[in-house]
Amino acid sequence: MEFSELLDQVGGLGRFQVLQMVALVVPIMWLTTQGMLENFSAAVPSHRCWVPLLDNSTAQASVPGPLGPKDLLTVSIPMGPNQEPHQCLRFRQPQWQLLDPNATATNWSEAATEPCVDGWVYDRSTFTSTIVAKWDLVCDSHALKPMAQSIYLSGILVGAAVCGHTSDRFGRRLVLTWNYLQMAVWGTAAAFAPTFPVYCLFRFLAAFGVAGIMMNTSTLLMEWTSARARALAMTFNSLGFSFGQVLMAAVAYGVRDWALLQLAVSAPFFLCFVYSWWLAESARWLLITGRLERGLRELRRVAAINGKRAVEDTLTTEVLLSAMQEELSVGQAPASLGALVCTPGLRLRTCVSTLCWFAFGFTFYGLALDLQALGSSIFLLQVLIGVVDIPAKIGSLVLLNRLGRRPTQAGSLVLSGLCILANMLVPYEMGALHSTLAVLGLGGLGAGFTCISVYTGELFPTVLRMTAVGLGQMAARGGAILGPLVRLLAVLGRSLPLLAYGGVPVLSGLAALLLPETQSLPLPDTIQDVQNQTVKKATHSTPRPTVLKSTHF
Repeated sequence: MEFSELLDQVGGLGRFQVLQMVALVVPIMWLTTQGMLENFSAAVPSHRCWVPLLDNSTAQASVPGPLGPKDLLTVSIPMGPNQEPHQCLRFRQPQWQLLDPNATATNWSEAATEPCVDGWVYDRSTFTSTIVAKWDLVCDSHALKPMAQSIYLSGILVGAAVCGHTSDRFGRRLVLTWNYLQMAVWGTAAAFAPTFPVYCLFRFLAAFGVAGIMMNTSTLLMEWTSARARALAMTFNSLGFSFGQVLMAAVAYGVRDWALLQLAVSAPFFLCFVYSWWLAESARWLLITGRLERGLRELRRVAAINGKRAVEDTLTTEVLLSAMQEELSVGQAPASLGALVCTPGLRLRTCVSTLCWFAFGFTFYGLALDLQALGSSIFLLQVLIGVVDIPAKIGSLVLLNRLGRRPTQAGSLVLSGLCILANMLVPYEMGALHSTLAVLGLGGLGAGFTCISVYTGELFPTVLRMTAVGLGQMAARGGAILGPLVRLLAVLGRSLPLLAYGGVPVLSGLAALLLPETQSLPLPDTIQDVQNQTVKKATHSTPRPTVLKSTHF
């Protein structure tokens, strides 16, 4: 008997799994809002320099004649490159000659201008407050806004590196509970940050918890669900991210102040922290690490929730020892990150799955910059990102069960990459076709994300599963940080960024064909289980020798 058989006895898809799925996926929806938050809290409003004639009531009293705000703006602010009032310069002295009907907008010299030494005036019609307006992240300081996003992504990168190994050592549920508290505390603290550096620090600490929540949520779902329902559970988890995109648009539409918005998306994690103590620790991890008594309690509890009273009474320590004898004999050997690279059966799996994670993060954030062409409303655009994801991920569930993990993973990445590469051949004027191909590419990435979430958990043993997932998350976040930078290649050629964004998923998809198929297989618990699967696959793929009978006497 293996753990998969024990799980089937206590219920691999019953009331407990449904409750657990809801309890874990709801926080994923709120977690998604953290990543997309700065689309709104760091939105750049229209702005101009503060000038006395327009913004100082005392100076306005000295204005000669009945001049309106438009005239005062003309004599106070020079025209910018787009024939709108310049956002970063003002006249040192009012240029009254510009009011002459025969004068032109160029009737002034650069020497007559100066930077916005007295600050800026922001348009607050869409957002009453953003971090850009609060800390003046414009003009010479405009690079600080993307820096804040990079710091947040770096927090996820570091969190993935730490939380994966920590979860394999101390348990999935314990680390998840800590991550909920971390998200709640530091996310809330960011709303009250007095300075921009302090805000970035709090966002970094909150992002550290984001990585742990994503990884432990998917692993708990996978390790408590039977093989036949594993793809369903992971697809539901993946859809949490899609619905979170829509939720972000709804919350941001109703809350237009950045601090209140930061609070609105962070405070719910206090509730998640409270009820997370009800969640069950992974019995698979407990047993494989030798914590038999705790594992037995969790299995009995799940059996009771699923209505398996008869099974609950028959579960004893002796039954567990008998069922897990082989796993327990090798499962407590120390496993480390080096085992993922040094073990022959794991090396290829580690390299290829990490490449697939990188391709997803790299290409998704690269495509996200092109989504501005799909609509002028930032709220509608945010909804569109989530809506496109939903059918792609539901379709991936069907393909995972019909075709298997390997062809679905390879096909989704290759399709996404080909759609992006096809955009290189589309004339720039055909905006509608550009948008359609971008949507198809995004849909392929959504399907690929669902598949890699399932695939990674099935490829690696319980003793190293969270370490492998953490490595994959690190690769995805590294790609997310690198992806936007590749757009700088556009100065050398408009198609170069598209070549990179399309080429990486195509190559990753082809590499995924080297992975073994894991559909309907029990989750491996030890490194030996993985090696046994490798040997078994090699044995089955080796043709039996043909025995030739001699016809000679």
